[in-house]
Amino acid sequence: MSEPLWRPTQEEIQQTQMFQFMTHLNAALGTDFNDYAELHRWSVTHIPEFWDAWWQYADIIASEPYATVIDDVTRMPGAKWFSGARLNFAENLLRYRDDRAALIFYGEDKVRRELTYAQLFAETAQVAAGLKAAGVTVGDRVVGFMPNMPETIIAMLAAASLGATWSSCSPDFGIKGILDRFGQIQPKVLFTADAYWFKGRKIDSLDRVAQIVAAIDSLERVVVVPYVEAAPRFDAIPRAVPLDAFKASPGVTGIDFVQLPFDHPLYIMYSSGTTGLPKCMVQSAGGILVHHLKELILHTDLRREDVIFYFTTCGWMMWNWLTSSLAVGATVVLYDGNPFHPGPEALWRMAAETGSTVFGTSAGYLGALMASGLEPGRNFDLAPLRALLSTGSPLSEEGFEFVYRHIKADLQLASISGGTDLNGCFALGNPMAPVYAGELQCRGLAMHVEAWDESGNALTGEQGELVCRAPFPSMPLYFWNDPEGEKYRDAYFDVYPGVWRHGDFIEITPRGGVVIYGRSDATLNPGGVRIGTADIYRQLDQLASVEDSIVVGQAWKGDVRVVLFVKPAPGVAVDEELKQQIRQTIRQNTSPRHVPAKILSVADIPYTLNMKKVELAVRKVIHGQAVRNKDALKNPEALDLYADRPELQSD
Repeated sequence: MSEPLWRPTQEEIQQTQMFQFMTHLNAALGTDFNDYAELHRWSVTHIPEFWDAWWQYADIIASEPYATVIDDVTRMPGAKWFSGARLNFAENLLRYRDDRAALIFYGEDKVRRELTYAQLFAETAQVAAGLKAAGVTVGDRVVGFMPNMPETIIAMLAAASLGATWSSCSPDFGIKGILDRFGQIQPKVLFTADAYWFKGRKIDSLDRVAQIVAAIDSLERVVVVPYVEAAPRFDAIPRAVPLDAFKASPGVTGIDFVQLPFDHPLYIMYSSGTTGLPKCMVQSAGGILVHHLKELILHTDLRREDVIFYFTTCGWMMWNWLTSSLAVGATVVLYDGNPFHPGPEALWRMAAETGSTVFGTSAGYLGALMASGLEPGRNFDLAPLRALLSTGSPLSEEGFEFVYRHIKADLQLASISGGTDLNGCFALGNPMAPVYAGELQCRGLAMHVEAWDESGNALTGEQGELVCRAPFPSMPLYFWNDPEGEKYRDAYFDVYPGVWRHGDFIEITPRGGVVIYGRSDATLNPGGVRIGTADIYRQLDQLASVEDSIVVGQAWKGDVRVVLFVKPAPGVAVDEELKQQIRQTIRQNTSPRHVPAKILSVADIPYTLNMKKVELAVRKVIHGQAVRNKDALKNPEALDLYADRPELQSD
């Protein structure tokens, strides 16, 4: 068994909120939990008791109590949570109203702003009054086409305070990508910035906003936030007003938080949309609140004195997750722009300046950081940093080792995995547990996650489908424009009825950790043996000659063969010598079945707007099939590089 890269001391364990919650349960319920494994086992077999205890422990603000925690723990989908409770999501996030820093914003253009909790409350009150004056009421949709800046959070909180439903996309979305999303949900108000910065370049947003307004007739008001220009011109946009004119006067100081049922729609999130129109997933205010607080307080050990950062845009669920940190009273750091501008040190200088204690990013960013040669721990004072979170794709063992060698040796590295669908995690960090390379520390509390084979048998130490056997509060309420629930059921329950199948290929390790092998619909099947794509990527991460790669299965002579596309490092050729090195590395560290039958050079790798490789789209292209929605991609032109490759027509 491998040695851990990090292990908390017994004193550190006892100081965690996870340990304190476990101790609380022992005293309150007469349980006798001694470690996380026992706590988790109880949480998935006593789901109503767990969530009841968590509601009380997390001090959820509600004007009416709940009568029942869950009506039927065996029903999925369709279980009803916390019936009778009435609350407001924004009220829970704005419970602190003092002079502690709530938001610290860094723009790529070197803008730095800070808002206290008192200022955040006051700004939200004024925008909420503006929304109310504009006729926004319970159930209306308010959307943001915004950079990751304070005004985006303020607009969301203002909308939620009134009972409106919030949805957002980042301004790097193309016009079709926006219309595919906002066009389905028919919003009443849209917030936008005039422009944003990326790699030192000003990129206008207002031209696209004019097209959005022309195409979505439900929009009654467009609120323009000045960011790049102090007084931007927006004459071409009907019903547009600047933010200052939209807000109520500073004399408005209070917020009338509308009290709503637990399952009132809070967010509409979107699937990637690479196989058609994005699915619009409606998520509940109460479900998001209790689920996020469980992950932030227990699994991340977040406290009032913490400074938390996550590199995200407003189009990724990690923005929603990060924003919920306000309910804990922590200081939230926002960054908008390219994380490598003007150089790879950008985010680490910011982390040092803000005294960040929790730093979140993607595995892709850490891979690029490794390639850059920067050693953040050597260049910056990261003494306050105690946890680093990584998600978006599986973090390789080399990525784990890089963090401990070149960022900080004494921190908790929590690789986390879940999805937009649940706005949270199935597997994530545990501050009481050691960290092993390539392994997520644990399955989340009250998340009955297992790895299943095709027959529905639970596996340990073997690869299988990620399933969740019991309902959880942050499950989508429904999909938009899916009145019979058919799309919802097809998305998660078509393989194992009544059991959530997420679409990830995983292994539950004997010590309770989780290894992610990639999307199960992108799993390779040479000779009928299932292989996760992450197995191959982990090996390529070791090779300095390979900048990026994507691997797919190609139907060939009645079987499937593994095809690897390699984007070489600058100045490197994908010649026979490099191909042989790749084959040897993969064969030695995995198995002969993992070795690609074809290794081809490519100039670019296609990604979604949330920076996930699109193996399915590449697989379609090499088989001559159409990719229906290229607007969901960050670089759709890259797909052309995979079409009509003569090398794929021969042995």
